[in-house]
Amino acid sequence: MAGSDSFAIIDVFTETPLQGNQLGVFAHAAAIAEERMQAIALELGFSETVFVLPARDGGDARARIFTPTAELPFAGHPVLGTAFVLADERGADAIALETGAGTVSISLRRDGERLVFGRMEQPLPQWRPYEHEEALLAALGVGESGLPVEEYRNGPRHVYVELPDAAAVAALEPDQRALARLEIGANCFAVEDAKVKTRMFAPGLGVPEDPATGSAAGPLAVHLARHGRIAFGREIEIHQGAEIGRPSVLFACAHGSSELIERVEVGGCAVLVARGEFVAGTR
Repeated sequence: MAGSDSFAIIDVFTETPLQGNQLGVFAHAAAIAEERMQAIALELGFSETVFVLPARDGGDARARIFTPTAELPFAGHPVLGTAFVLADERGADAIALETGAGTVSISLRRDGERLVFGRMEQPLPQWRPYEHEEALLAALGVGESGLPVEEYRNGPRHVYVELPDAAAVAALEPDQRALARLEIGANCFAVEDAKVKTRMFAPGLGVPEDPATGSAAGPLAVHLARHGRIAFGREIEIHQGAEIGRPSVLFACAHGSSELIERVEVGGCAVLVARGEFVAGTR
């Protein structure tokens, strides 16, 4: 069994190594000092790093998720990527991962012995109008949103701004300092049929731009279905990360109705790219 100092690097929401969203996973982190976890996440410098601990509430394992500057109760690509790492190690086809937002179930699909796809059932989001819409649009350099600017919470705080087309999303050059003061994930998207182009900026969490945001994908599907852009139960295909050299593809679906969201699912591929070992500073 790997020691507590050992970690894996896995690229999530891609099937191509060195694309997607990077994730560090310490799969046996019980001996790592709690006060060192944030410093290690900063050292790795990925959008998130996960420390896997023994389960407490009936799951297969417990995950603590850190950006370079903060701990998150839930995040999508860390949950999916950690499930890939644990399922590969344990020979499993499903993982129940305890997070600060509850236990998340992830089902995995194999091609022979190789894990190729995973799908998680996310915490159901809560939403409300976003009270700082004017400041957000100004920070993004955007005049208006095609849909109401609303905040969703499934752990992280995500706010959604609809732009006219994919070219407008690609052209964004936001004011990172102004965005950081809002302390949200700012999600800018354009939708055509069931394909979505999106970018997510969260400098207040130490993530100037995220290559792939699983925690935002589920609420985005809810947002589009609530406002009639897609039907409930229809899967959307989300493209993200190309502007920072990490193209990613995510799939999301919201089931239910505007009155009652029954289930939110997010899926994608992942690929293990490296294994390493910290030689100092984990204890």
